[in-house]
Amino acid sequence: MGVCKKFGGRGSMLLAISLAVTGCSSMATSTAGEPQLQVSCTTTLQPEHQLQLDAVDAQMSRSQPYAALAKLESEGLATEQHWVRRGQLLASTNQVAEAQEIFQALATQCDSSKGHHGLGLVYLKQGKLKEGTNALRKARELAPSSSDIRNDYGYALLLTGGYYDAVFELRTAFELADGKGAVRQNLAAGYFITNDRSGLAMLKQKYDMSMDEIAHAEKLAARIRRSR
Repeated sequence: MGVCKKFGGRGSMLLAISLAVTGCSSMATSTAGEPQLQVSCTTTLQPEHQLQLDAVDAQMSRSQPYAALAKLESEGLATEQHWVRRGQLLASTNQVAEAQEIFQALATQCDSSKGHHGLGLVYLKQGKLKEGTNALRKARELAPSSSDIRNDYGYALLLTGGYYDAVFELRTAFELADGKGAVRQNLAAGYFITNDRSGLAMLKQKYDMSMDEIAHAEKLAARIRRSR
């Protein structure tokens, strides 16, 4: 991840990486005319790649992003999935500029939904709502059945005032995720903002949304309104 770069973490990589992998585009250049970071666009995982990623994911699940990043750096970044993990880990360790570079390369060189998704989240983290929403919209176009992407795109729309479009995206993400995960809170917040009482009643009755969840979503909706 000539290596085509992908968004894999939230931090800066201090190691120079030169890997020969398949599936990459030709060398790209930045607007300043200097060589752009090259990533791997291949999505084919060999057994050894899967073992490495599983070990990295296990450390991520234990909230050990620094150790996970070190594990990822200890072996080659051979696939798009490796670069995505690196971008995510760089972002989670506050190395946002480096994470943005990886996701930008993945989006540009691979036209990857994961690249556009990661780039959109980095932009949102930086307060660049327009750029973040545009990147997430592209990710949604490339992967319309991804609940994670549609949830994040819907949340971005809430932040930018596209409330009814946001509810559409969040309800879609909610159903794709079978009513589980963070999208529950976001969809409920969208219903509060749009004053959709039937939607809130559906969440309570059909999906057993608790009073604590409802209260949290109401506070989230209030914060979103205040930010406009």
